[in-house]
Amino acid sequence: QVPLVESGGGLVQPGGSLRLSCTASGNLHSVNTMGWYRQAPGQGREMVATITNYGTTNYADSVRGRFTVSRNDAGDTVYLQMNILRPEDTAVYYCNYKPWTGANNWGQGTQVTVSS
Repeated sequence: QVPLVESGGGLVQPGGSLRLSCTASGNLHSVNTMGWYRQAPGQGREMVATITNYGTTNYADSVRGRFTVSRNDAGDTVYLQMNILRPEDTAVYYCNYKPWTGANNWGQGTQVTVSS
C-alpha cells in the first residue's frame, strides 16, 4: 500500500479556483498513474483527471478546459488546478495512485464545495 495525503479542498464561489495537492509516500512503480476522482452525494465515483508518470493526461468531459492535472518532477505529488468552478463540481475529491502492476491506492478525500 502507498499512503496518499490530500490537501487543498475548501469552499469557493462559482467561477472561483482551487488547487488540490496529493503526495504519495514510499517507492512508486516505474509505470504508474496518479489522478483525481470525485463523488457527489447520491452519485457514483467519477474520474476527474489522471496523469501518468510520462505525462499523459485524461480528463472527464465535464472538466476539460477548466481543470489541469500535473505532477512534480519526482513524480510523487499530483496537483489538480480547478478553475471556473461550478456548483456541480461540489463533491468529495479522492486522490488515486495506480501502479501498472498493482492495486489502486486512495487518499482520504477532501471536500470541495462551490457555492455562493
